[in-house]
Amino acid sequence: MSKKVLVVDDDPYILMSLEFLMKKSGYGVMVARNGQEAMELLKELPALVILDIMMPDVDGYEICKHIKSTPALIETKVVFLSAKSSEADIKKGLALGASLYITKPFSTRELTKQIKTLLD
Repeated sequence: MSKKVLVVDDDPYILMSLEFLMKKSGYGVMVARNGQEAMELLKELPALVILDIMMPDVDGYEICKHIKSTPALIETKVVFLSAKSSEADIKKGLALGASLYITKPFSTRELTKQIKTLLD
């Protein structure tokens, strides 16, 4: 069975391209357009979550905290993908337990490679 990846971003173009990219890489993909949808889809226990930080309802930091404090999701890897690129933002993301923090704009090839490394 292919590993499940949850992509969370409020930008429809990024959502679509990441969904395509992850499917092409052989993962089962779920998409959430906001934090609320993401919280619902976490019940499906994805292996990895690609997470935007700035979203209208629940921000990525809150979702990451939820993942890291939920026993059933403790093995779930979190990859922040954000336009927030200050050192403080990156440190905060990693301190919350993210495996990776990638700033936008990003290289799809690099992202795919890093995700494969995390999930293998």
